[in-house]
Amino acid sequence: MIEVLVNADDFGLTKAVNYGILDSHKYGIVNSATIMMNAKATEHAIEIAKKTPSLKVGIHLVLTWGKPLLSDVPSLVDESGFFKKQALIYGDPAGISLRELEREWSAQIERFLEFGLFPTHFDSHHHVHGITAFLPVIKKLSDKYGLPVRKAGRHLAGIQTVTDVFLDDFYGDMVVEDYFQNLKGRVPDGASVEIMTHPAYMDEELMEVSSYNDKRLKETRILTQAKLPEGFSLRFSINQVKI
Repeated sequence: MIEVLVNADDFGLTKAVNYGILDSHKYGIVNSATIMMNAKATEHAIEIAKKTPSLKVGIHLVLTWGKPLLSDVPSLVDESGFFKKQALIYGDPAGISLRELEREWSAQIERFLEFGLFPTHFDSHHHVHGITAFLPVIKKLSDKYGLPVRKAGRHLAGIQTVTDVFLDDFYGDMVVEDYFQNLKGRVPDGASVEIMTHPAYMDEELMEVSSYNDKRLKETRILTQAKLPEGFSLRFSINQVKI
């Protein structure tokens, strides 16, 4: 049997995103979500998480969207105080202070804990936790909080990962009706797999804050209707660590 974690990223981005994730869980195959701790609808997502204990909830660490929680992390921000753009982070990871990065990401995790929830795992917006230069910070956070990490398409040496396999291609033009039925043959028997998703409903705020918007609505529809093929199971256990 192949265990499947269908994770909805960007929980907290907008209320329309939150409701799309909730319905994709209640009526579909999403069994996990990761929350952005610096968004306008973060607290709304927390409320939903507290009322929906069947939904596994982790943390979506942010470095490339919005503003940091801390005010004294100059290497992470542009002249306006917003996080640097994704292209700048990937183009010059050495320009990021690992000390500042650890402090900011620790603040995001600590904010999650302040709400009285316990995270199952963590990943990151735009997969920045997979940047090689940042791996020392990821290992420190994983060890400190006892949390597994999204595999992010690579082996994170010495770091516990959530699953054996990570698939990030249910996105954009690959958001197709038969995506989940076609999982057979993509994952070794007996392994575990995480599938990244971005379900949402549409609102004006989502149009303003994300260039990936209308496809999220299609994702929601597919995720609420999809069935996993024989041999795949949504029964997935992540040890929740009380800190």
